[in-house]
Amino acid sequence: MSQHSTQLQYAAAGEITPQMARVAEREELDPETVRAEIASGRLIIPANHNHLAGQLDPMGIGAVARVKINANIGNSPTTSSLDEEVGKLDLAVRWGADTVMDLSTGADIDGTREAILAASTVPIGTVPIYQSIADCDVPSLTADDLLEAIEHQARQGVDYMTVHCGVLLEHLPLVQHRVTGIVSRGGGLLAQWMVHHRRQNPLFERYDDILDIAAAYDVTLSLGDGLRPGSLADASDAAQFAELETLGELTLRAWERGVQVMIEGPGHIPLDQLEMNVRKQKEICHGAPFYTLGPLVTDIAPGYDHITSAIGAAIVGWHGTDMLCYVTPKEHLGLPNPEDVKQGMIAYRIAAHAADIARGRQGARDRDDALSRARFEFDWERQFELSIDPDTARAYHDETLPDDYFKTAEFCAMCGPKFCPMHNFRDVDWDDVLELARDSEAAGSEFSASG
Repeated sequence: MSQHSTQLQYAAAGEITPQMARVAEREELDPETVRAEIASGRLIIPANHNHLAGQLDPMGIGAVARVKINANIGNSPTTSSLDEEVGKLDLAVRWGADTVMDLSTGADIDGTREAILAASTVPIGTVPIYQSIADCDVPSLTADDLLEAIEHQARQGVDYMTVHCGVLLEHLPLVQHRVTGIVSRGGGLLAQWMVHHRRQNPLFERYDDILDIAAAYDVTLSLGDGLRPGSLADASDAAQFAELETLGELTLRAWERGVQVMIEGPGHIPLDQLEMNVRKQKEICHGAPFYTLGPLVTDIAPGYDHITSAIGAAIVGWHGTDMLCYVTPKEHLGLPNPEDVKQGMIAYRIAAHAADIARGRQGARDRDDALSRARFEFDWERQFELSIDPDTARAYHDETLPDDYFKTAEFCAMCGPKFCPMHNFRDVDWDDVLELARDSEAAGSEFSASG
């Protein structure tokens, strides 16, 4: 194998890496298909050289792969600890997270990241500006500080990084009349810096240096949507799409340097604008994988935003979004605890699975069909086994019918034995039904002839 540095460089040279072979195995694809998709930029494998040396199990994000899910974890200045965050990592992976982002902003950011990387079999993402700003105020921040944080985290083994390189000084007037302004933490920090210094975004100006670092470690760049809408009122506005145009240009520059890229997307978007947003991103960013937070399709449900966003996530996944960033019930309210992580993951497992079915992915519906057959056969144990959350399914059933006898009963507590339509359907004499249908058809024909 030649001495390239990134999966994109290997793929462009016609070489299939062990990581590509593993993704092909996991996705049930031909390795050559994986290689060709990576070479085109439509598929990425976030796999930092230094994380690959540990226990990372390579995975792919892109059009030919199943829809993926990211879980956000990380401490805050007010709560959480290292052990809690590693526990959240384990919980997220247990419930199906394909990647995890460490968004720590509190104490011991470095130690938390190192512990998460050491424990993780899935790719880990970060937002390096959070660490850059931890020890200084915004006006004191320099471009060198930002680059130092990016390189430091790359050395640690971070697989992909959100960098808000597309938020430009000339975009800022476009958010003046928004209802919720700038809701991205990274985008907001950079906007504050630009206004204070009256200078262009340092991540945009030093983009070539960022590409040098990313290429050296094969860090995937997640080009952040620093001007994403934080409310339905701000959806699909001039600021959002101005930044997207810049991200399309930055995508091409990254590919020229052999750096893998995905594009982050909104946010808060009404149902009727979801398909348009996906199609616009794919067109402007040349088919690069799309990674969305939600989107939330209504703003009225604090405490239930794992539901409002999973609705949007299923729809954008159907229309071509490649990875869905989960939203927990605590979104907009506080730092998620382990139960919030579980609820967010369950909602997004459902959304991603529904999207795979809608996209016609081969085999995506097999489990659904198996569960439906078990349901019709009143095979309760098999139903529990096939459920996305077997313990909860069993607990709900046993809440009213706990005895073992009811594990073979041909009814549940909703209908009971008399009203269960599937039970009654099983007792139908189909010879009689077919005879009746033939008689009815003949009678109908006679009636038509006489009329």
